[in-house]
Amino acid sequence: MDDLQYGTRDKRGNWTPNTPLEIAPFWLGKFNRMGTFLVDYFWPWNAFHMATSLLYWVFVIPDAQTLATLSWGWPLYLLAVNMAGIFAIYGAIELVYYTRRKQGTRFKYNARFPSENPSGIFWFKSQNLDNFLRSFLIGIPIWTAIEVLVLWCYGNGIHAFGWVDWQDNWLWLGMLTLLVPAIHEIHFFCIHRLIHTRFLYKHVHSVHHNSINPSPWSSLSMHWIEHTLYFGEILWHLLIPSNPIVMMFNSHAVGYGAINGHIGFDKLEITDARTLDSHAYAHHLHHKYFEVNYGADGLVPLDKWLGTWHDGTKEAHEKMKARLREKRERLKARNSRMSAE
Repeated sequence: MDDLQYGTRDKRGNWTPNTPLEIAPFWLGKFNRMGTFLVDYFWPWNAFHMATSLLYWVFVIPDAQTLATLSWGWPLYLLAVNMAGIFAIYGAIELVYYTRRKQGTRFKYNARFPSENPSGIFWFKSQNLDNFLRSFLIGIPIWTAIEVLVLWCYGNGIHAFGWVDWQDNWLWLGMLTLLVPAIHEIHFFCIHRLIHTRFLYKHVHSVHHNSINPSPWSSLSMHWIEHTLYFGEILWHLLIPSNPIVMMFNSHAVGYGAINGHIGFDKLEITDARTLDSHAYAHHLHHKYFEVNYGADGLVPLDKWLGTWHDGTKEAHEKMKARLREKRERLKARNSRMSAE
């Protein structure tokens, strides 16, 4: 497939899409685009997370009586399934598009592959190995521990307002399911903005940003504090009237869904004629420029409202540079005042 029909490539081989990012069309009054938006909203990523959450509920999560008692059995089983699931999904994309390089650098934002750049900032000087080990030794256990906590609360009837069932509350739970991506975007923006403050960035978030050219295994490669904040999103279901199935959907949107922003390709070629949109461009720009796009795709456009949105255009880039210049000038003036005192 000719990716130059959809974007441009610079002298270094880095690819950029022709179409700039846009926030959700209902914020722009472009209701004629709602049909396309809704298809993209569900298919394939959210549909996948919904399907896996139902599969977990049927085949992995035990009954409420078992959940009420903490033991080694069901939490370790859940941990094993989470590890197997992440290994299967992340590993498949890594193998096909990064190891075997099925589509080369077509639709790849950064033309280089992480394996081509060994660096001492990573464990064993390998980004792939570092990211894999951080995900499996730290990230997935923390994710599972938070899931176990919430499921144990469900088993014991612990909730700020009470767990609700589908039979009597199907309308509310259906609406809550549709709102899960919005909950994720708001939570992610808030904790992401927090860990970009100077102290937390230096000691916590910089671990994730070491992967300037992210790949699938970069998705869950973080400091343990960031893991806790990130997966802590699941705890909202102890405050919002919810159901454990909806909680599992949110959990999978966070766990399995972390890969979306780190695939590194705008489109994955499935066949010679069919592609799968990654929805990775917004977060790719964040990894590239650091101080833009703290949220996700603009479903809840907090970046747009707060002036940190970058849609990939030259105009947005100039605005970003002007904002950063003003920030540096304010910092310089503050340091001058402190020196004078």
